[in-house]
Amino acid sequence: MKLALFDFDGTISHKDSMIDFIQFAVGKRRYFSGLVKQSPMLLSYLLKRTSNSEAKQSMLAHYFSGWPAQHFSKTAKLYAEQSLPNIIRTKALDRILWHQTQGHRVIIVSASIENWLKPWCDYLNIELIASHLAISNDSVTGRLQGLNCHGPEKVRRVEEYLKLTDYQYIYAYGDSSGDKQLLTLADEPHYKAFH
Repeated sequence: MKLALFDFDGTISHKDSMIDFIQFAVGKRRYFSGLVKQSPMLLSYLLKRTSNSEAKQSMLAHYFSGWPAQHFSKTAKLYAEQSLPNIIRTKALDRILWHQTQGHRVIIVSASIENWLKPWCDYLNIELIASHLAISNDSVTGRLQGLNCHGPEKVRRVEEYLKLTDYQYIYAYGDSSGDKQLLTLADEPHYKAFH
């Protein structure tokens, strides 16, 4: 058995799917007005005073806190069907399909929220390990349930999900510092392979 691990944002997609999803869900006007309100946090993130996880949760809470969970899931599914395919890199999709034709197990390991990636993954018969959005009283909180699937957490989640020693050969694909640890798992690591 061979295993192929793919990061999503920037590796398979040419845009950040969270930003693309927010624009789809609330419209570009509300997205940009929200950025003005979020600018102190975004500046703090750029200065590395705010973590990736904190920045993500601040953004998600700003736009989606209080949304009924069912409405959020329906919007995420619509996005996955209508808009997500537009940000997929053709070379990355070709590589995924190549792995599948070779009989390799393909898993996307992403810091993005599973709600908008899972319908696309299900359609292509790809497994998904991703960040989970916390729900309280059937409403979105904007917080994450568990840790952000980023950096070392990607490796921890992969090792929790499967037994790496079951695979005779591992491929991994990433494009950022958040994928560095994931790439170390591979016999054949690929950095920015589809750019």
